[in-house]
Amino acid sequence: MFIEKEKKSRPVWPWLALVSVIILIAGSIGIFLFAKNFSSNKFLVEKIIEKYVPEEQGELFKLIPKLLGFDSPKTFLVLFLNNTEIRPAGGFIGSYSVVRVEDGKLEVLKIEGTETLDKNTPVDWKPVPPEPITKYLGVDRWFFRDSNWNPDFSKSADKSLEFYKAEGGVSADEIDAVIGVTPAVIEGLLKVSGPVTVQGITFNEQNVTEKLEYEVEYGYKDRGISVANRKAIMGPLMSVILNRVKKDMYTNYDSYIKLFSDLANQKHIMIASKNKSLEEKIKAFGWGGEMIDTDGDYLAWVDANLAALKTDHAIDRTLSYTVSKRDDGKYLATASMHYQHNGTFDWRTTRYLSYVRVFVPEHAEISSVSGVGKGSDILQAENVDSGVENGKKWFGAYISIEPGQIRDVQFTYTMDEKDVLSKKELYTLVVQKQAGTLKHGLTLDLDFDKNIDTAEPEEEKDKWGDTQYFLNTDLLVDREFRVTLKK
Repeated sequence: MFIEKEKKSRPVWPWLALVSVIILIAGSIGIFLFAKNFSSNKFLVEKIIEKYVPEEQGELFKLIPKLLGFDSPKTFLVLFLNNTEIRPAGGFIGSYSVVRVEDGKLEVLKIEGTETLDKNTPVDWKPVPPEPITKYLGVDRWFFRDSNWNPDFSKSADKSLEFYKAEGGVSADEIDAVIGVTPAVIEGLLKVSGPVTVQGITFNEQNVTEKLEYEVEYGYKDRGISVANRKAIMGPLMSVILNRVKKDMYTNYDSYIKLFSDLANQKHIMIASKNKSLEEKIKAFGWGGEMIDTDGDYLAWVDANLAALKTDHAIDRTLSYTVSKRDDGKYLATASMHYQHNGTFDWRTTRYLSYVRVFVPEHAEISSVSGVGKGSDILQAENVDSGVENGKKWFGAYISIEPGQIRDVQFTYTMDEKDVLSKKELYTLVVQKQAGTLKHGLTLDLDFDKNIDTAEPEEEKDKWGDTQYFLNTDLLVDREFRVTLKK
């Protein structure tokens, strides 16, 4: 059944609207800040940024003239990552576009569903997909649509570009950067600009993704529209949004700057540039979606929706992490995800099927995994998938969650003291959110068997003065923690 779904034509027009709006806003910002005759004048650029851009974002917005082709034309491969079908680097690549930008002006070279490009794959080019893709999707060849298997977007983008070239993509040798965007972008635009009504249908930030999917697949029949014209609603919708943004841009400028900054920080917009200098700047601002190198503790929970339709829209998640010191000096850690399936069987929702990987310090050793398979199965260490990627150890397992079901999936493993304490009395932890995921919860319960001196972020005051660090927060963005222990 899934293979048939993969072959089915994917909606393209929604993404055309999305990329057009993105470029329109980015271009308006760029033109507003960096008209061509200003772009070479460093003093003027700095003055414009000083006047119109918040101080903490000034350096970031100096990248805009480069990205919008004010110094030289740029060609981008834009990946539309559907996060209602989550994949390691943001979401299933259902559609893509190739755009050329010069002086802030956009030329669309190509836009189509990825299944069209994949059909043109040379017969003798047969890259072997990661084992879970073969095992759970029944696919024996690795295609462009599944190329973002690495949760580090910068590395995933390299693989996507490699596949794009091998499959004969337009202007493949001219690509300057790969950009990944999720539906959160167009949802954010409607949040700022307000709802729009087209052909009697009101679109807002909450419903736009679902309504677009439904209208081009099913809803057109109820409205007496032919199959050939089922995507016609996108033209008027795109026009309304574009006109709204044009009118709103200069009076609501700060909101659009904040929107783009937030979307980038939350990994709904990610950029991987082939220019090394520009890539370093992008990563410095956290726009690269990369996995962070760290000397201390590390955790990233990564889902890959395999054959579960668009079910991620119905899944609530809360990640919990516990660490405690054992008598032998090692630390026992448990990463646990609490899944709540709020959906029912319908046109976009089914049982949740995900290949889960947990990324941890490279020398960690797995003890067991529970809550996997179709029940509450427990896997012992010898039966758990594992590997090393991006300088991290990962442990993997396949899960299945029925609609209405709650499931806790736990990975338990051990770490040496050197993996936990970056210095003798200092514990650092980086917890990275998966690209494309929303604001799911995060709970830390860390016991060091030694009194805590200071902690950032701080606990509630009534929890100070003991060996335990307990904190409730979220993974809206990547989180970093620092705990110093008393000598």
